[in-house]
Amino acid sequence: MKTIPQISEAEYEVMRIVWKYTPINTNEVTDKLTKTTAWSPKTIHTLLKRLVNKGALTYEKDGRIFVYTPLVQEDEYINQQSTSFLNRFFSGNVTSMLSSFLDHDQLSQSEIDELRSLLDEKSQKEE
Repeated sequence: MKTIPQISEAEYEVMRIVWKYTPINTNEVTDKLTKTTAWSPKTIHTLLKRLVNKGALTYEKDGRIFVYTPLVQEDEYINQQSTSFLNRFFSGNVTSMLSSFLDHDQLSQSEIDELRSLLDEKSQKEE
């Protein structure tokens, strides 16, 4: 299994932009994040450098511009984080997690219906 680097919440926000718009240059990342966060351009540049150092991003230099692409795919990262959450809080037991959400009224009726549909589809595929 591929090792996925630990990414902070702030770094994750940067990664979301890179995943969505890849390949993307420094100025484009900065423009998008300054519209949705209170971060300075310098902070964003620091986060990009950290992600490169962690092995989550790579870049190519195009003149004086850095163009970033992800080394970690979004679905891989989400899967790893989901598994980590499930293991940490529910000992890897999906039923316990769903029971907790149901017990605390954290699922709407439409979400329950969607889960039923997903489970039915999964069941039919395995038959």
